[in-house]
Amino acid sequence: MSARILIVEDEARLARFLELELTHEGYTVTKAADGRTGLAMALTGEHDLVLLDVMLPGLNGLEVLRRLRSESDVPVLMLTARDAVMDKVSGLDMGANDYITKPFSIEELLARIRAALRGGAAAQRRTVLRWGALTLDPARHTVDYAGTPVALTFKEFLLLQTLLEEQDIVQTRDMLLEKVWGFDYAGETNVVDVYVRYLRQKIDAPFGVKLIHTVRGMGYVIKGDEA
Repeated sequence: MSARILIVEDEARLARFLELELTHEGYTVTKAADGRTGLAMALTGEHDLVLLDVMLPGLNGLEVLRRLRSESDVPVLMLTARDAVMDKVSGLDMGANDYITKPFSIEELLARIRAALRGGAAAQRRTVLRWGALTLDPARHTVDYAGTPVALTFKEFLLLQTLLEEQDIVQTRDMLLEKVWGFDYAGETNVVDVYVRYLRQKIDAPFGVKLIHTVRGMGYVIKGDEA
């Protein structure tokens, strides 16, 4: 079965070009020309990947992404203007899997689509991760502690998942930035510390545990028990 791609792009000529090229590559393509329609279509769960323009009528692409990420982890590739650095940073922070800058070559876009689809398929195959009474399910995108749901943002979830997958292995800040925020992250370097604090506020304090340990001068680690 071919992968299903949703194009959310208000520039009709570009949307049609993408539709023709992706269909030629064997993908099943649907389109939306505004943010509200695109969000509604993306939330149906019927697509394997979303190509999302930033500048959209109705709802802009970043707002579509923010709302989408509260309910879905479908891979999203943002289409951004050449000089829109903050759009790229904001998109990655909100959970975009990648971005591509206009104008772009179709070969580069196809390569990024293939990479994002591989990543999405790999996430679906990952097994449930556990630490004491804490459970993280990558496929369902849920976290709970002893049956009590823990509400996390997309980046908080990815950070926790990354640390749980490497229990007992210290992860430096640079390693976590690369794995969770991506190679091209251009924001503050202390973002890892900020998000570790968020996780501690949502898990350590409410449940009386010590989840993430700080290794001075190195980074962070989750030990393979509740020590």
